Amino acid sequence: MQKILKVSKIRTFYSMNQKQPSKNLQLSQSEMRALSNQVMDLVIEHFEDLRSLPVVQKPAIPLPTQSISEGKELLKRQREPIPYLATDIRCIVQQLEKDILNQIVHTDHPRFFAFVPSPNNFVSVMADTLVSGFNVFAGTWLVGKGAAEIERETIGWLCQLCGLPKTAGGLFVSGGSMANLTALATARHIKLNDQIDKAVVYFSDQTHSSVIRALKILGFPQHQLRSIPCDKDYRLSMKDVWNQVVYDRTQGNIPFCVIANAGTTNTGAIDPLADLADFCQAENLWLHVDGAFGAAAILTDTGKKKLTGLERADSITIDPHKWLFQPYEIGCLIVREQGTLKDTFCIMPEYLHDVNQTTEEEINYCNYGAQLTRSFRALKLWMSFKAFGVDTFSEAISWGMTLAELAEHLFQELPDWEVVSSASIGIVTFRYVPTRCSTSIDAINQQIVNQIASSGFAMLSTTVLKGHKVIRMCTINPSTTEEDILQTIIQLNDIAKSLTPSALVS
Repeated sequence: MQKILKVSKIRTFYSMNQKQPSKNLQLSQSEMRALSNQVMDLVIEHFEDLRSLPVVQKPAIPLPTQSISEGKELLKRQREPIPYLATDIRCIVQQLEKDILNQIVHTDHPRFFAFVPSPNNFVSVMADTLVSGFNVFAGTWLVGKGAAEIERETIGWLCQLCGLPKTAGGLFVSGGSMANLTALATARHIKLNDQIDKAVVYFSDQTHSSVIRALKILGFPQHQLRSIPCDKDYRLSMKDVWNQVVYDRTQGNIPFCVIANAGTTNTGAIDPLADLADFCQAENLWLHVDGAFGAAAILTDTGKKKLTGLERADSITIDPHKWLFQPYEIGCLIVREQGTLKDTFCIMPEYLHDVNQTTEEEINYCNYGAQLTRSFRALKLWMSFKAFGVDTFSEAISWGMTLAELAEHLFQELPDWEVVSSASIGIVTFRYVPTRCSTSIDAINQQIVNQIASSGFAMLSTTVLKGHKVIRMCTINPSTTEEDILQTIIQLNDIAKSLTPSALVS
């Protein structure tokens, strides 16, 4: 009786001093339906109207033509006091539409050719909606065995497509940067037992910055990194790698890893994967292939030939939110031996004792990477593969390569333009080089890129190759047409001609 009285007193205390939240952070059914309709209308309109929209909407990016007042006005609208009281959700979505969603660069636009585009698909958008709506936890089998099975199956498909053995596995992460970090952490553990003193890693000067960042995070000082100058085709030189490894061993260093590119960001170059695989096997080195952009080309006949040797890598980075047409926040790491991930990352704290009582058939993905709490990223790729079929993805990837070849052909026909690097798996680079010009060629090419972006018609990016600024075009969006390529090149040429008369030497 005394215990009952105590419980009663506690209940009385809380009923007097604490009110349960009136809305409990939830909407009514009618409010949820109204909000979902409002949001879905925006999403569907985006997919339907995207082609008619400008690629770049001012002041989404800082351009020379953008006034300072435009940028200040945007910042003023977006900076508000803390919203302690509720706001009508319809007004919030309207504000989002007015001040945020119309201030972005459309990286999924058919004429967005800068960096690496991210043309997604509606099925995957709906998959992300389901994942968020059901708040799926994909870290452990105990809490999300359905999610774990889908992830294992989808990873298995990617391993098969890349030609890896049955021992292979992997996991989905946030993007290529995290995939590279996870791969190199695994290589460090397996090859060095995490003892990095005197360890040396090798890569070309075309390697993505995320690799350098990953090695920095993992504790490798600059003097243990070997950035090897690329050859004339922007590929890693086998001779130079061999010479450097031999030299490092004579100096008492410990070579442990070679990082190869399967589609560089600058030119789409693919390092000699088969030769590197032979070399790494002979020298007992870990071979990591950064295929964040280009590994997806393995789905095509042309890509399979170019990527020969990929199947012999110890680890491969693939970024489905690039050339597998997924919304952002899905990268992937696959490894030749799945057990190496668990050896590297598995930790058994007491509060996860219940989770780790699993059989060999069950998998806890929290033991295979850095994240314990992780979202169900696999669902969008799984659903879109099933909805469209992998053959459809293959056709879309092939089309992207064809468009880059078309752009190369068109520039070869234009006077005062030169192709700097030939079309390679969806990327081509070129530059405008008028004769008798008194102005910096690099400056003119930068102006060309700025002006076409400012027009809103298309967006391209620049990079530097062999000391020269060049214009780079990445044509991987399956919605891009031949006419898009033609009209973009016409506008680039018109802009170039308009810029140079005053710069020509008389």
